[in-house]
Amino acid sequence: MYNNEQTQELQATTTVFLQQVRQGGLSVEVLELLRDVLRFHEYRYYVLNHPLIADGEYDVLYKALEKLEENFPDLTTPDSPTQRVASGLTKDFPKVQHMVPMLSLDNSYNAADLLDFDRKARELSELPEVAYCVEPKFDGASISLIYDNDMLVRGATRGDGVTGDDITANIRQIRSVPLSAKFSQFGIQQIEIRGEVLMNKYNFKAYNDAQEALGLERLANPRNAAAGALRMKDPREVGRRNLEAFLYHVSEVTLLPGAQSESLLTHSGTLEMLWRLGFRSPKQEKRVFRGIQGVIAYCEAFEQQRDELAYEIDGMVVKADELEVQEKLGMTSHHPRWAIAFKFKARQATSRLIGVEFQVGRTGAVTPVAKIDPVSVGGVTVGSISVHNEEYIREKDLQVGDTVLIERSGDVIPQVVKAFPELRKGTEHPIIFPTHCPVCGHPLAKPDDEAVWRCNNSNACEAQIVERIVHFNSKDAMDIRGLGEAIVKKLYALNLLKDIPGIYTLPFEDIQKLEGFGARSVANLKAAIEASKKQPLYRLIYALGIRFVGENTSKVLAHHITHLYELKDFTVERLQELEDIGPKVANSIYQFFRADENLSLLKRLEELGLPFHNTKKELASAGNFSGLNFLFTGTLNKLKRSEAEALVEQNGGKIAASVSSRLDYLVAGEKAGSKLEKAKKIGTVKIITEDELLQMAAGETGQL
Repeated sequence: MYNNEQTQELQATTTVFLQQVRQGGLSVEVLELLRDVLRFHEYRYYVLNHPLIADGEYDVLYKALEKLEENFPDLTTPDSPTQRVASGLTKDFPKVQHMVPMLSLDNSYNAADLLDFDRKARELSELPEVAYCVEPKFDGASISLIYDNDMLVRGATRGDGVTGDDITANIRQIRSVPLSAKFSQFGIQQIEIRGEVLMNKYNFKAYNDAQEALGLERLANPRNAAAGALRMKDPREVGRRNLEAFLYHVSEVTLLPGAQSESLLTHSGTLEMLWRLGFRSPKQEKRVFRGIQGVIAYCEAFEQQRDELAYEIDGMVVKADELEVQEKLGMTSHHPRWAIAFKFKARQATSRLIGVEFQVGRTGAVTPVAKIDPVSVGGVTVGSISVHNEEYIREKDLQVGDTVLIERSGDVIPQVVKAFPELRKGTEHPIIFPTHCPVCGHPLAKPDDEAVWRCNNSNACEAQIVERIVHFNSKDAMDIRGLGEAIVKKLYALNLLKDIPGIYTLPFEDIQKLEGFGARSVANLKAAIEASKKQPLYRLIYALGIRFVGENTSKVLAHHITHLYELKDFTVERLQELEDIGPKVANSIYQFFRADENLSLLKRLEELGLPFHNTKKELASAGNFSGLNFLFTGTLNKLKRSEAEALVEQNGGKIAASVSSRLDYLVAGEKAGSKLEKAKKIGTVKIITEDELLQMAAGETGQL
């Protein structure tokens, strides 16, 4: 970002300013230059990790800037180093929509997986060899940043991939994130970039040591420390955690009129651009290889030095380097086909199995949970591990008292790898699976085609009822904050909440009398419950807890109906015609809508005002856009982007994820960006205006 000449000049200016401050102060004429000096030293400290002045000297200059801006408030700029810290607490984090969905990455665990990924990439791209960019997979909290006219205007969490929480005030506390960057030098007017916020190992240890000295609880691991900080109400507390941000992906760009940018032709070029603009991008760690063999060697070599890094990584990310090739490869509904994560070998440790508890889930499944002597695995303390089912226990030959080898599979989910029978002392004893529900005492049953024992006493088993209520309230379902598992269990035990409809008839006067519930918390709970009535239909479908129906399947179902009761008329065959719904899932949905107790539940929920009508994605069964894929770029004048997308879906069309040969129409508004250029290169994509879209929707012109 700074060449040798600039570095020397700014360092010399620093020396002069420090002398002037000590001799009496700085004049307002050097205000902007002082800001530049402080930005330079922030870059040296937070991006390069190579400061040129002492912390105390930086503080002297920072105080001088604060004093000047206090005396001349009209000259304070939004991107001044003093403007990172917000003046008050954040009341809430409003939801915002990402310009481009933040998809997860497919995983690989060995060279064979990478070879298969390369084979598919070559076949789809029709190239004899693909160039790949390889970079570390940071183990932190994902973020999305938007810069408009060179200024940081928004920071958001990943959320569900489509929408996230607006955490701009907290992002501004991370000093490796520039408040302004000269994207205009690269012909860019607006840009959305992705990255990862993390706390390095040294800052994490220092923070935990300070916590312990104060008698406070230590944080579990650096990733949780970073993720938790991003949602703190007080931005100043975020600043105290010394977080860092690595920016590694450009997801959307709007170019200045008539501009072109060579940096946007390759992924590695975008990383170089971000580095030159002052961001911490993986420029130094990345490598570009033509063909997969160099990729494999680099991934395997990097794994050996992972512990030498100042920050946690859990693998490497391999991406097709040329953005044109990325467009050709496209993506599934879950992950891009042009990228894959090479996950490092899971961390392992040994411990002692001291007991097994049997937990009952919302579908009646009885899951054995092994209790082990707490042990740290990959930076996380593990004390409980699911051992899945009776067959798993027999297969692993697990006994209470065994020494066991455990690992965090994919560095996330703890698993028992094996027991060590040779270490048994004779005091161990077999794990006896119950024949009756450990909660309600009902006899357990196991279908021939399943490995799981179930309690079928669903309407009277307290554990199942409570778990269904907890699932209904969960973040990805109806998102009723303030009604988590502990509160649900407490209200259930006090007979104040007995089923899902009871959420909407809670006796708040009685609840407010309980310990831990004040007027404010009750008011917040009321508001959250009322807000849940405005959730889109797919969330309600997911919240119902239909077996095998996850969030994606819920969206598919909602996409094909205008009212929830329409699903009562779907046959198993018709359900299987829908995207990603197989026989097992279809039969589960079919049976759910034929059970009297479920229909009674739906009737009560409808009477309570829940969203049975599909207002957000209501589709015409055969509209003017039936079978067509649309995408939008640039600024629309008559419709909001969300309104335009809803119009397409209401007429039977679909919204594409990116420009590809499968795209039928690109609707280009003002200041259309790189999508327009890509569509022109493909040649088969029809480019239309907003007015032409409206004409098509009205049936005035047919398909253009």
